[in-house]
Amino acid sequence: MKLQLWRNATLLLNIDGISILIDPMLGEKGSMGKMPMTDSELLNPLVNLPFSKDELIKKLQGIDAVAVTHLHPDHWDAAAIELLDKNIPIICSGIISEQISEQGFTNVVTVNDQLQWENIEISTTKGQHGTGEIGEKMGIVNGFVFKTEHTSVYIAGDTIWYDEIAQEIDKHKPQHIILAGGAATFSVGDPIIMNSEDIVTVCEHASESTVWVTHLEAVSHCREDRKFIQGKITEKGLENQCFILKDGEEVSLK
Repeated sequence: MKLQLWRNATLLLNIDGISILIDPMLGEKGSMGKMPMTDSELLNPLVNLPFSKDELIKKLQGIDAVAVTHLHPDHWDAAAIELLDKNIPIICSGIISEQISEQGFTNVVTVNDQLQWENIEISTTKGQHGTGEIGEKMGIVNGFVFKTEHTSVYIAGDTIWYDEIAQEIDKHKPQHIILAGGAATFSVGDPIIMNSEDIVTVCEHASESTVWVTHLEAVSHCREDRKFIQGKITEKGLENQCFILKDGEEVSLK
């Protein structure tokens, strides 16, 4: 199994020879505009993809499927809708499957709990995209567990730490956990994805798992950068368990 971070939450997972693109945000720097419900004037995404447009098109031609956790534009943007082959399998929960079909995609693979696709067992997991009124406005989100005979990876998606995350870890016992860090926060309310304390809690709860942190330095409402989170990881002595991916970085998941 190999994993490459493209940018933000956009990941390329290669598992048993099958390439799955996760949460594609494929637009150029600034193409999303300002982040709503913030005071920031910065245009999102803050950075370009770590390769050229021509390289992107070539990479998309080698993808076997796309997995989408939810439809916020930093996970499923207009460029992704335009550039992706409309016949490619789109793996998603039933909550968003109809909307994706309405966008012209003809091969939507709906996972409401668990299914076997190709040689991969795919499960959806619960998530909580914030608290209180903000959490309600952010809507329902999910994550995925991809499991084969030899390995498993849990992509938590846009969620804070709460009891259900512990339950998902205990249920699936993943070898690898991929978290959305950065403590993204709007002008009011608490973080809507994990902050560094949440990341440490995941590591402590899942002490046998390797943890990978993404969703950093690409959208303007994230309050914690790679340097800050690395400091917390080092402070807690988790350098051999928890790793922060750089844009474009590819790692082997063993």
